[in-house]
Amino acid sequence: MSIVIAGATGQLGRLVVEELLGRGVPAGQIVAAGRSADQLTELAGRGVNTAQLDYNDPASVNAALNEGDILLLISGNDIQNRTAQHEAVIDAAVQAKVGHILYTSVLAADTTPLVLAPDHVKAEERIRASGLPFTFFRNGWYTENYAAALLTARETGTVLGSAGGGRVASATRADYAAAIAAVLTTPGHEGSVYELSGDHAWTYEELASAFSTVLGRSVSYGAVTSEEHVLALEAAGLDPATAGFLAALDGNIRQGALELTTGDLSRLAGRPTTPLLEGLRPLAG
Repeated sequence: MSIVIAGATGQLGRLVVEELLGRGVPAGQIVAAGRSADQLTELAGRGVNTAQLDYNDPASVNAALNEGDILLLISGNDIQNRTAQHEAVIDAAVQAKVGHILYTSVLAADTTPLVLAPDHVKAEERIRASGLPFTFFRNGWYTENYAAALLTARETGTVLGSAGGGRVASATRADYAAAIAAVLTTPGHEGSVYELSGDHAWTYEELASAFSTVLGRSVSYGAVTSEEHVLALEAAGLDPATAGFLAALDGNIRQGALELTTGDLSRLAGRPTTPLLEGLRPLAG
């Protein structure tokens, strides 16, 4: 039996592998499966088993799995195609008769207005229907999602957004990886659904203040309407579809979609989540 990390060469997946190694899991019991050949080579050099895996290539998924494996399916970032990608991985897991499938979903997937949620709901439903023992990590927002906004604020002194007074309970990817690794290495999580988010839900005013501290310059929150937000993003060079998507995310924040704080993340990780300010510091370069 191996712990198979599908998406191991992505940002979250690589951190999960590092957490497993740090927790004393023998490298030979881990299968890092992903697309980046360079990262797989580096991990193989440390004794980790590796597999070239592409969610668009079902054969590569089948080749990475064996009966009884513990599979962590890290959701894909190809928004246009990931429903089919997830289904292919889940079907491969069923065919291989894995012992446990764990999936990174989205915060409050079945009740949230978040524009990203429908894909995750479909994946959760397919996993439940598969009959496999499962665990869902319903991940909230990553503090690292604001890396580009931080760099823009360095130049403009403004955080532009249409989130109003909405709050975001973000945490770092390292926080999420610690919680996921803890579940992967301890018993009793089958059938559990964990709502993972930071310990503190902050506003964009607080985000601007944190940017000010990290950058050493004054940064303010430029609150705009959704329509103004779309126009500003298009003026900055984004295509209409992307601009509309990003403005919709801010609209979801305004609706409260990312403010949930349950304590699940810090409890599983065994430590408080990383405060916003500390999570932003490494992003400033």
